[in-house]
Amino acid sequence: MVNLTKKAKKTKKDYAFVKAKRKCAVARAVVKKGNGKIIINKIPVENYNSKYLRMFITEPIVLAPIGKQFDYYIKVKGGGFMAQAIAARSAIAKAIVELTKDEKIKKEFIKYDRMLLVDDIRRVEPKKPLGPKARRKKQKSKR
Repeated sequence: MVNLTKKAKKTKKDYAFVKAKRKCAVARAVVKKGNGKIIINKIPVENYNSKYLRMFITEPIVLAPIGKQFDYYIKVKGGGFMAQAIAARSAIAKAIVELTKDEKIKKEFIKYDRMLLVDDIRRVEPKKPLGPKARRKKQKSKR
């Protein structure tokens, strides 16, 4: 026997899965309803040593105060500490836009800093032969 009762559809999602990249750093975030907790690699953002990084990562929440309604659980792999911070910041901003579906917030993020919502596609150029780096070559002597 088939159950024909329909369940009520949720109009707004209570969670989001978001991915953001910067150089080799990849941030994957799970965002749920909550009270504004940000946890990156199982470490609360309040425990970060650098005040600059704390402010940098929480920038999207300052720009859109509605972001304090969610908890952010972020895992970041690869890259350096700054690339990881940029990827985490971008993941937070993308999650806020996805959960709120507010065009005003999206335009405000793009106006403030486009890199909040758009991943950086630039990568390190591979090394070529006859030189120590991608473009640098051995110096030639004329005499």
